[in-house]
Amino acid sequence: MMPDQPDRNPMDHPPEQPSGSEGSPKFGRLLLVLVGAVLLIVAITIGSEALYS
Repeated sequence: MMPDQPDRNPMDHPPEQPSGSEGSPKFGRLLLVLVGAVLLIVAITIGSEALYS
């Protein structure tokens, strides 16, 4: 015997994010953060090589 299924979320997942221009991530900002992280790693690497060589 099947119980009524008013709750279609038995695992208690969070609701889905809206798909559209409002919910899309900002790839420009993400790209800038990625480039900044790479430049920071390069600067740390060059600085440590200069300091400890």
